[in-house]
Amino acid sequence: MKLGIIGLPQSGKTTVFEALTKTTPASGHKGEERISTIRVPDDRIDKLSQIYQPKKTTYAQVEYFLPGAVADKKEQSFWTATRDCDALIHVVRNHNAMGFEEKSPYEDFVKMDQELILADLVVVEKRLERLELDHKRGKKMDSQEHALLVECRKNLEDETPLRRVAELASARELRGFAFLSAKPMLVLFNNDDEDDQLPQVATITSAEDCLVIRGKLEQELAQMSADDAAEFLTEFNISESAMNKVIRKSYHLLGLVSFFTVGSDEVRAWSIRGGTEAVDAAEAVHSDMKKGFIRAEVLAYDDLMAAGTYAAARKNGTVRLEGKNYIVQDGDIINIRFNV
Repeated sequence: MKLGIIGLPQSGKTTVFEALTKTTPASGHKGEERISTIRVPDDRIDKLSQIYQPKKTTYAQVEYFLPGAVADKKEQSFWTATRDCDALIHVVRNHNAMGFEEKSPYEDFVKMDQELILADLVVVEKRLERLELDHKRGKKMDSQEHALLVECRKNLEDETPLRRVAELASARELRGFAFLSAKPMLVLFNNDDEDDQLPQVATITSAEDCLVIRGKLEQELAQMSADDAAEFLTEFNISESAMNKVIRKSYHLLGLVSFFTVGSDEVRAWSIRGGTEAVDAAEAVHSDMKKGFIRAEVLAYDDLMAAGTYAAARKNGTVRLEGKNYIVQDGDIINIRFNV
């Protein structure tokens, strides 16, 4: 699962990428595409590892992609690379920068969003032209696809991003187009170091998922040792790095939940889509588990914490057997019974 980081020049998207991924500034590769996979912070995994003392602990992971700079006549290739992402993080400048005009978060957000809308409109119009030309040549038209594209065009021409039109953003017939404005979006307002407040832009904050970050401060934190970072956070009375919040928010933005497998060998978080049935969750662990699925032994994380041990939870009756159609919940501890 991959999230693309976008924003206007000087918004701080590179700073955000480096803070999220704890990578050092790439002075020799300025303007190049960058990609990094990082773990999703999860206190539940930490506590499960304390209980089971496994040889290995594995966290859920997400991937962040920073597109390269747009060169002349390469804008389409830029958007092609970004279309491959499952969601977008839009970094908006809400700090003052040397040599730049006064910050204007609303105008900056709209300008970037309009670029997404325009890129999608080009794709929609080309496809509609092709469908209508084929229809004139006697080829049967997919009326459902055509109707959906016409509706997309109407919304895009009205400057409405497709993510705000649920039936279009989720339409199966449109998935292959990977529309940019249909992707789930997290808006990060990149503030000055002393400012931790959302800007007064209700038209954005009421319609989008938004967070405030202080990019430069977070970048400095990312370069510190764990002890130094903890001391810094304590000194300034900050509960945790904003980047941890961004990572967790990213995970849920992708529609993902985690279930856990536990034991002395490994404690592990597995990523699945919300609403996944137990038999399909079993496949995430191993394909044989889906083929030979019998039952899923399930214990909710909170029930384990309340009981103290797995054995105590079993005595309490909170360990249960579920069938293949059980919808796995975030935080379920699962042991798959199977036979192949």
